[in-house]
Amino acid sequence: MTKNKSKIKHMLKINSFLILIILFSPLMLFSQDGLYKIYSVELRREVSMAEMTDKLAHADVVFFGEEHNDSVAHVLQLELLKGLHAIHGQGLSLSMEMFQTDVQLVLDEYLAGQITERNLKADARPWKNYPDYQGMVEYAKEKGLYVLAANAPSRYTNRVTREGITSLMGLAKEAKKYLAPLPIDTLRGPYYDKFNGLMGGHNGMGNLKIYQSQNVWDATMAWKIARLAKRRQVKQILHLNGRFHSDEKLGTYAHLQGYAKKLKLSNIAAFPHESFANPDWATWEHLGDFIIITDPNVNRSF
Repeated sequence: MTKNKSKIKHMLKINSFLILIILFSPLMLFSQDGLYKIYSVELRREVSMAEMTDKLAHADVVFFGEEHNDSVAHVLQLELLKGLHAIHGQGLSLSMEMFQTDVQLVLDEYLAGQITERNLKADARPWKNYPDYQGMVEYAKEKGLYVLAANAPSRYTNRVTREGITSLMGLAKEAKKYLAPLPIDTLRGPYYDKFNGLMGGHNGMGNLKIYQSQNVWDATMAWKIARLAKRRQVKQILHLNGRFHSDEKLGTYAHLQGYAKKLKLSNIAAFPHESFANPDWATWEHLGDFIIITDPNVNRSF
């Protein structure tokens, strides 16, 4: 009996090892080709995809901040989704800036197999580079994972850019359900300073309205994530957004901290950089928990 138990334990170890090899082998080859490097700010060293996944598995919400045209990062996002799914199973949900809140029903219908891909593309207004994210949506569909359409509808953020954040108060009740609750904290401080620097340091009313629309965007994603996290079956949420929304743990990250103080959050900042061959990690440590740099010379149309 004891001998049989030992054999079973041995086989379980072998099977677990094989699962990890199968799961991460594309990334092992990918990494060996020199297309990306991952740095852990906590450990202060480069780590493997498997190490990062293991660390991130303990967070309630993981932000993956990307450059939208970085195809290497999109491959890593899919592999991270697979890795976290292997750990959490149906307890994992995917949240995406790439879909707006008012198309949640369309996305739900597609994931449930009730409408075609053609209908999804026609009615859900996916981004022009949707093929970069399609693998993640299809994986979620295959595995039965929930996908959150997290972004604020552009017609409302555009309204704020034109008329200011108070203009949202005049929207119909039906419209407001697609946004974070009003009024929205604009998080003036480090985030405002960062945004103002990006806009060239000009403090005109036009830039203030653009900044306010950015906060509607951020707050709405955070609010929708916070509501999703309350569902009993949800163990972890992987959220994808442009890295400005979560770098330095500002933007959407900071809004989520305000909406759900007890959630454990972690963030990744991923971007191509010219210093890929010899990166100075210390210059980026303020951006997040993990820094991923990708080879800037790679053809971005993967």
